[in-house]
Amino acid sequence: MEFEAKNMTEAALHDYKAGIGSFTGKMPELATKFNSLTEECFKEGVLSKKEKQLIALGISLYSQDEYCIIYHTKGCLDQGCTEQEIFEAIGVTVAFGGGAAMSQAVTLIQTCIHDLNQLK
Repeated sequence: MEFEAKNMTEAALHDYKAGIGSFTGKMPELATKFNSLTEECFKEGVLSKKEKQLIALGISLYSQDEYCIIYHTKGCLDQGCTEQEIFEAIGVTVAFGGGAAMSQAVTLIQTCIHDLNQLK
C-alpha cells in the first residue's frame, strides 16, 4: 500500500524517514553512529528535552535547513511546547538570522504547526 500524506508536513517527515532508511541500508555504520549521537544529545539532562528541541529549532531555522525545521517543530510540539514558546524561540533566532530566519518562521513553521495540529 502506498503512503498518502495528509499534508505537506506529513509528506516531508515521511520523505525524511524513507531517506534515512535508505541511507542506513547503504551506510549502516555511519547512520548508526549518527543516530546514537543524536539520541545522546536529545535525552533528558540538565536541559529538558523540550528546551533541547527549542534550541534545535532555532539552529535549524538559522541554518535554513527545511527538513530539520519541520522535524524540530514536530519535536517541540511533541515535547509540549506551546506556540508562544516556539514563537519566542523564533524571535531569538531572528535576532541573529534576520529576514531569512523570519521568512521561514512566518511560512514553514506556521504551516508545520497547523499541519501537525490537524493530524492529532
